[in-house]
Amino acid sequence: MKTIYHQASSRGHANHGWLNSYHTFSFANYYNPERMHFGVLRVLNDDTVAPGMGFGTHPHNNMEIISIPLSGDLEHRDSMGNYSIIRKGEIQVMSAGTGVQHSEFNHRKDQEVKFLQIWIYPNKKDVEPRYDQLTIPAEKLKNRWQQILSPNPDDDGVWIHQQAWFHLSKIENTISLDYHLRQSTNGVYVFVLEGAVEINGIQLSRRDGLGIQETEAFTVSSISNETEVLLMEVPVSI
Repeated sequence: MKTIYHQASSRGHANHGWLNSYHTFSFANYYNPERMHFGVLRVLNDDTVAPGMGFGTHPHNNMEIISIPLSGDLEHRDSMGNYSIIRKGEIQVMSAGTGVQHSEFNHRKDQEVKFLQIWIYPNKKDVEPRYDQLTIPAEKLKNRWQQILSPNPDDDGVWIHQQAWFHLSKIENTISLDYHLRQSTNGVYVFVLEGAVEINGIQLSRRDGLGIQETEAFTVSSISNETEVLLMEVPVSI
């Protein structure tokens, strides 16, 4: 097993007042040649947006864009005519394809919204843009890996144009969960949302990340209460 450890404090950071953002990989004014991506996982931003503020209308193309709210209400509008509010317990995906414009705002005027912004390189270019969002039942997360994203429209979760699988879990203290990769040539980026875990002797705390390659399976052991973990299995070759 080959691993790369990214401590939360080592991430890039930009505080614009209305936006407080931590970048696991190079993004905007944060550039680190050793932190460009993990395989096709190009962006993992941990964003906090002030009440009533947000990202104005801007374009994207040929990227799979995933948003996972952590708290608050995230308002989405796009040039495909979609308007929605997404909250914790939901996942949103947008295939930018040939081109789409969208905006993301904090829908609330009285509290922040926190969410993960994730970009994945697609395996098909210039596809027709599409949008989807789904609710993730909280009871399905307890001490098990709940699939929230895959390449297959008929599987659990949303789907994207890439051989990628995302799973979420809320793991009780001292519980261990095995994860078996869907494709042996893939890698997995583990991101700890809350709590702490141990993987192959490596301890990860809140917002730490661990890239794992060259293995078919590994074990995640919770070593704290209220542990919540996101696994992102992706191709490691672009």
